[in-house]
Amino acid sequence: MKINIETFDKATKPSALYVVLADKEKSFGSSPSRLKTTWQPLVTQVLSAQAKKTLTRDSESFQTEQGLLLVLRIPKKKGLDRSENIRLAAGAALEAATSRSLLRLSIALNLAGAEEIRSVLEGLFYADYDFRKYKSEPAKNKANTEAVLLVKAQDVKIAKAILAETSAVFNHMKNLRDLVNEPGSALIPSLFADAARKLAKAQKISVTVRDEKQLRKEGFGGLWAVGKGSDHPPCMVTLRYQGAPRSKNHLCIVGKGITFDTGGISLKPGAGMAEMKCDMAGAATALAGICAIAELKLPVNVSAVLCLAENRPGNQAILPGDIFKAKNGKTVMVDNTDAEGRLVLSDGLFEAGTLKATHIIDIATLTGSVVRALGSSMAGLFANDRAFGANIQKLGASCGEKFWELPIEEEYRDWLDDPAADLRNVTNKSEAGSITAALFLQEFVPANTKWSHWDVAGTAFTTSPWKYFKPGATGFGLKTLVEIARDLA
Repeated sequence: MKINIETFDKATKPSALYVVLADKEKSFGSSPSRLKTTWQPLVTQVLSAQAKKTLTRDSESFQTEQGLLLVLRIPKKKGLDRSENIRLAAGAALEAATSRSLLRLSIALNLAGAEEIRSVLEGLFYADYDFRKYKSEPAKNKANTEAVLLVKAQDVKIAKAILAETSAVFNHMKNLRDLVNEPGSALIPSLFADAARKLAKAQKISVTVRDEKQLRKEGFGGLWAVGKGSDHPPCMVTLRYQGAPRSKNHLCIVGKGITFDTGGISLKPGAGMAEMKCDMAGAATALAGICAIAELKLPVNVSAVLCLAENRPGNQAILPGDIFKAKNGKTVMVDNTDAEGRLVLSDGLFEAGTLKATHIIDIATLTGSVVRALGSSMAGLFANDRAFGANIQKLGASCGEKFWELPIEEEYRDWLDDPAADLRNVTNKSEAGSITAALFLQEFVPANTKWSHWDVAGTAFTTSPWKYFKPGATGFGLKTLVEIARDLA
């Protein structure tokens, strides 16, 4: 999809579909009338007969001599702010064009300002994504659709700047979603590392890859233990971007990258296992985050650590009851091999400490408990610093990504005690699963470091159409990472 910015009075060519976003229930007459002087040939027919008509449905369409005029009411869905509702309306506008096989869409923006422009653009980009790599028949070709935002002359400069930035972020979101949507057999750890090298090179980000032998030699026991059951060995990818060499702030993003999760010896049930190709969404988000931050040239220092492994029940797989030593020296008894994400993250968190990070965010599709607690519209957020957690929640809300802060309840910490090791990876309780997972991770967070854990098990992937998403990866968390980096700059 191509997107251009034009003014109302200098639109270069006629459009197959004109869309007006109506802001109020009774704005049908007023919204087109604002365009009366610039779209006179188009709207005269409509206004003459319909000026007093209210918009009683979600949309009204009119065929005119100049083209099709579609008036879309911005929805007011409960639980969503105005920006998110505008994204939904913009996505609906693109679907209206592509469902009619129309190759030019013009959207009239008579909205309030920069945030509304950004929301319309994001809605278009979200709705444009469709993973069809393995389809034998192509979809209706959105790539050839041209979307034109018609704005007031005084808004052109800011609209073009917002378009450039939004395009950059969503290009990386496309890469993120493509990676997550790949079948597990097509994205083994080594191929994920190759993709990271390629994407990082384009942004001049330094990359270090530790292979299986290095992981074992250097004592990254958690990542090695999880990955050793597979014929596709584990690896750790460390990326570094220095946008402000003199800054004291250094953000490190640690991503869980289980390229496929069978559960290991503690085998998962067959139902829903196909979705476990998405268990590397945390690592994909971390990769996209540092790449987007680098492309935007934000003046901040950012690292990313991708903990990549396949969790399979091979003849070398770690067994329930096995004990390994993590990189920080603590011993862990593996009670359940399907609680593998926290094991690989333990080494990633240690690595973040060696990079001298002042702020650490780990991202993981970690627990079913968080999905049962929060559903699929918000991620679980944990933080060892209340101000840091509150700020993440605020920044996420500003870009349409919802987080809900859950407590790191220290009273539950002794549930992780084990008679034979320093701690076990799961408790024998059937409660507080996401909290005890966070407590486990906290054991590996470097001292005097602000840390936040994002459990995105419910938000990273959808199995059915939802809002402007088709089934598959959502790209959740990327926009928030960019805003956090901007805030730390």
